[in-house]
Amino acid sequence: MKMSEIQLKYGCNPNQKPSRIFMEDGSDLPVTVLNGKPGYINFLDAFNGWQLVKELKQATGLPAATSFKHVSPAGAAIGRPLSDTLKKIYWVDEKAELSPLACAYARARGADRMSSFGDFIALSDICDVSTAMLIKPEVSDGIIAPGYEPEALEILKGKKSGNYNIIQIDENYKPAEIEKKQVYGITFEQGRNELNADEVLPGNVVTKNKNIPDDVLADMKVSLIVLKYTQSNSVCYVKDGQAIGIGAGQQSRIHCTRLAGSKADNWFLRQSPQVLGLKFLDTIKRADRDNAIDLYIGDEYEDVLAEGTWQTIFAEKPPVFTREEKKAWLAKNTDVICGSDAFFPFADNVERARKSGVKYIAQPGGSKRDDVVIEACDKYDMVMCFTGIRLFHH
Repeated sequence: MKMSEIQLKYGCNPNQKPSRIFMEDGSDLPVTVLNGKPGYINFLDAFNGWQLVKELKQATGLPAATSFKHVSPAGAAIGRPLSDTLKKIYWVDEKAELSPLACAYARARGADRMSSFGDFIALSDICDVSTAMLIKPEVSDGIIAPGYEPEALEILKGKKSGNYNIIQIDENYKPAEIEKKQVYGITFEQGRNELNADEVLPGNVVTKNKNIPDDVLADMKVSLIVLKYTQSNSVCYVKDGQAIGIGAGQQSRIHCTRLAGSKADNWFLRQSPQVLGLKFLDTIKRADRDNAIDLYIGDEYEDVLAEGTWQTIFAEKPPVFTREEKKAWLAKNTDVICGSDAFFPFADNVERARKSGVKYIAQPGGSKRDDVVIEACDKYDMVMCFTGIRLFHH
């Protein structure tokens, strides 16, 4: 049933009442709640996530999915097939037949499983059974999609003791060209950011190496669209149609680059023989396995390898994953794309991105030190394009 407003339990926090979402012109909301009682932050994640996947689908022609947490994507991807290795690290049954949409969701959820815990999912297409079956065992707050296959809907309704939040959105809804919000009782108004990635890419390729293959160009589109809906400052690393590292909301650009790079490194380290060979106890839940892997590949590995601790996690004590072994494995990660929502003010961003396998960079350009940044790219035979478009999102 269409409604012009939905009353919410509270706003961002329990003390922020009353709370609702509504259409100022009195028209019907473009969404229908099919199950559960979504909250204020749920709807923020849902509407931002829906815009992201809708644009990914339009830009690439492939189904898209995103995993949102606190109004920024933890992961986003288009529906390219999964390798056997990716199926393993994403906890997908190797014999499962996955639809393109399911592949997109597995990638979006799996890239940064720590951040995706308790996420809100957005899908570009009607949720099918294949995708619903992947969502079923995951800890998630809810989902938004343009529709649901009947069996898929019943599967999702069974989550969270029947309280899983399921939202259906009208895929033909078009918002007003001018958007508003209030801060401290003061109304802000601006034109919507209707950036079309096709119109700004490849942009101005400023490096000596100007070779941008078609698949790289598609990944650049993914990076810019993800950045468009990520709290700024933001940097996004992309490979094979999925975000593998997102650094968001940091006051310093280099901190975003480092954060995104560390997540991309973790994503690739999880594919190493050392991690794939870990023998967990059968009683360990997915979230606990994810936490253990995160510690094992990090600097605090002793927290899971200590005597008396490893026996509660592993069937066999794994060897230390040494710094040298990790460095050697990470060197195999190549041809990664890095997108930035604003210009790189210093060459240190290029240096850090390179350590995570970045070969291609898309950024607005316009810094007083552009020449220094270009020189750093040329030193490593990297490709960098200036889009001329900033993508701040607040």
